[in-house]
Amino acid sequence: MRHPATSMPHAVAPADEARQAQMATPRICFVGLQNLPVLSPQYGAHGIGGEQVQQTLLARALKRRGFDVSMVVADYGQRDGEPVDGIMLFKAHRLEGGIPVLRFIHPRFTGLWRALGRANADVYYVSIAGPHLGFVALFALLHGRRVVFRIASDADCDPARLLIRYARDRWLYAFGLRHTAVLLAQTDQQVLAMQEHYGLHSRVASMLVDPGGPWRPFEERDIDVLWVGNFLPLKRPHWILDLARRRPELRVHVVGGAQPGHEGLFQAVADEARSLPNVCFHGRLPYQETNHLFDRARVFVNTSEIEGFPNGYLQAWRRGTPVVTFFDPDHVVVRQGLGAAVSSMNAMAAEAGRLARSPQDWLAAGARCRRFMDERHGEDAVLAPYVQSLAPWHVPTPHTPPPCMET
Repeated sequence: MRHPATSMPHAVAPADEARQAQMATPRICFVGLQNLPVLSPQYGAHGIGGEQVQQTLLARALKRRGFDVSMVVADYGQRDGEPVDGIMLFKAHRLEGGIPVLRFIHPRFTGLWRALGRANADVYYVSIAGPHLGFVALFALLHGRRVVFRIASDADCDPARLLIRYARDRWLYAFGLRHTAVLLAQTDQQVLAMQEHYGLHSRVASMLVDPGGPWRPFEERDIDVLWVGNFLPLKRPHWILDLARRRPELRVHVVGGAQPGHEGLFQAVADEARSLPNVCFHGRLPYQETNHLFDRARVFVNTSEIEGFPNGYLQAWRRGTPVVTFFDPDHVVVRQGLGAAVSSMNAMAAEAGRLARSPQDWLAAGARCRRFMDERHGEDAVLAPYVQSLAPWHVPTPHTPPPCMET
């Protein structure tokens, strides 16, 4: 029986055969407070982002390969210590629980610390810049564990651009970075920025993606333009409505939910969207329902001013859907011909209209998208740097899907 970590540091015992056997299948804990709505459809009405999707896809893929996987998530009212899809869940605290100011210590710090102890993992995987990285790093230091951090946004690599409000939280984030065993990046640009601004080495690890439904031909797709994102100023959701006004013949679907402190932005966009006859405003949708919209879309549009590597790009490309965007990580959209990278709303409207209404252009771009995903984002290839980082002593067994059964 495993005993949870205590609050005191412990000495690392000399390596022996029993320890070697244990380390062959290390215990990995993903720290992602908002992961549960992706992992379990029962909680799908709650807000998520791309990094929650990535953590969940990675956790499931590692579980299929025999790793002991757990997660620390927020308290959504679920029972503590119960598995979902074989992944043991430990709840930390309610997302908005506690008294302002005091809640930084309790329940946020205390709840997270206790959940990390109950998980009792060998390696803790964290992503998204914030004070929680500092908490996890401190826990790992005191208990002889390892932390792997994956950069989620270009802003995570530059102290001047961090999306962290308080100086205290920025300090905790920097502390966590300095005490992380491995840093993973989404792009070469992030590797350079992390080295320049923090003096830290990182390496690129690609992203996983859901396989999606059966490929749909051009004429069966009834959404010309799809926009999916959280309603934050840096996502510039008003701009998708500008595109809809410029191209009234296009059927535009908008998906996303209000974020704390930005409820006014959400309401303003929702009100404006209802005045446009060619816009279908969904608001927040569960992850599974949003995936179905990707199956129906001809073009995916991104209006953000800053990102990491958007999960939506991979969801679109897997389905043969080109992307039109202001943000082109490592210039992959242009280099691989996966849609269009633009610098103005006029150009965005023109490119979205061209791809959404020209079957020939759409098919050519879509074929490149699907080929790119097959070549670059096969699951075994994507997992290799994660396994090397999470368990460098582990030799993974490739995952072989079960054979198709003929009926």
